[in-house]
Amino acid sequence: MAAPTAAAAAAQAVCWALRAAAAGPLLLGTARVLASRAPPAAALPARWSRSCSALGSILGIPAEKPAGALGRHPPPVATSKEEQNRLLRDQPDQPQKPKVLRIAIIGAPNAGKSTLSNQLLGRKVFPVSQKVHTTRCKAEGVVTYEDTQLIILDTPGLTNPLKAKRHKLEEAMLRDPWDSMRHADLVLVLVDVSDHWTRNCLSKEVLKCLSRFPQIPSVLVLNKVDLLKKKYILLELVTELTEGIVNGKKLEVRSAFKHNSSSSAKSLQISQASPPENRAREPCCLQETDQAQQGSSLDNSGDTRASESSLPAEEAQGPKRYGPRDLKNMKGWPCFQEIFMLAALHGEEVDTLKRYLLMQAKPGPWEFHSGVLTSQSPQEICDNIIREKILEYLPLEVPYGVVQVTEMWEEGPSGELLIVQNLLVPRKSHMMMLIGRGGKVISRIAQEAGQDLMNVFLCDVCLKLKVEMKS
Repeated sequence: MAAPTAAAAAAQAVCWALRAAAAGPLLLGTARVLASRAPPAAALPARWSRSCSALGSILGIPAEKPAGALGRHPPPVATSKEEQNRLLRDQPDQPQKPKVLRIAIIGAPNAGKSTLSNQLLGRKVFPVSQKVHTTRCKAEGVVTYEDTQLIILDTPGLTNPLKAKRHKLEEAMLRDPWDSMRHADLVLVLVDVSDHWTRNCLSKEVLKCLSRFPQIPSVLVLNKVDLLKKKYILLELVTELTEGIVNGKKLEVRSAFKHNSSSSAKSLQISQASPPENRAREPCCLQETDQAQQGSSLDNSGDTRASESSLPAEEAQGPKRYGPRDLKNMKGWPCFQEIFMLAALHGEEVDTLKRYLLMQAKPGPWEFHSGVLTSQSPQEICDNIIREKILEYLPLEVPYGVVQVTEMWEEGPSGELLIVQNLLVPRKSHMMMLIGRGGKVISRIAQEAGQDLMNVFLCDVCLKLKVEMKS
């Protein structure tokens, strides 16, 4: 297939912008409750309403014009370990009334946790790869916006001891997601909706983690929604992954098939029980009464129309503690407070989630200086980015056996960063794969990793990689 032209790339960018503008904030669930209990701060340009929710977007309700990007340009990471440590030790330059929120992002391996973290930060500091277990230990990212600081806890994918042994994973990869939950004020549960093998239920590890900390507010984030051709699948996933309950309200999805000579289309009816005092405020959305609720239908062609169904207004029971027996029969988690749908790789609707997180921050002291972007050292960032490229270019289990040793890290005469790293492999066949014919593979890894490092440190980087056999 021919490479896309500049015009095609520009057209695609415009298409994404139009889709984002038409969709508005993709928030499903209790937008009206959120608006009533926490009015938007003056610093935040976005308002929350059902007309710009995920449900409104799916049903074709016109959305409000989205606001611009949040915050200033993110700061670069210091190139020296000493400078980074100094920043981490510095007293936070917080305002008089600071707010803070610690966010744990959990989910199955390769769900897009690090991609989402990088998008929230505005700079790539966490490794991203199509292979599982790219993130090997927990790391903190810091978003500072006016009087609020978000601390993002990027964690390894939740896995079990058997898989950890197969991939030669450190013990920390089993322990770190649980440690992050203990220190979190809010947890984002990320689900890859493009993976039809795993998207219909939360993994047992995720359910165990949520049931262990039921007091921590949780939010469901459906990622990679741009890869779904049949958007009505999102409605089914919402029901399955929430057990039909969002913020204590019961959702109901009904499906019906209509057959004709050429095709069959699927329509879905959605209803959510709401208090009587809130119903009059939603004339452009779903009109609900005590005996019947006004649903909406969505078919494959994208057309929407209102239909009336006799659905009892049923209040779901409040959150409770779930034991091991309960988890065996559960596919989803019935205690999610909100639901977001986004495409983290392209940044679509990430700002919507970011605004929501800023609104959830509570009064409290900052933990970091505003010049800090991550708690990682520059060497850790370098190792992670190089390992990301190795994972991309080496097949199967081969990259998991590579050991990285930094031989040189210093500033050059013109201010550039000079890095020399030795890659140790256990077998000669692995060495040949890593070098590639004519050194093409190792050269490409060095070039791509060097470019990523320049974007992190905002300076010229000269990266040299050597490959040797383990002694």
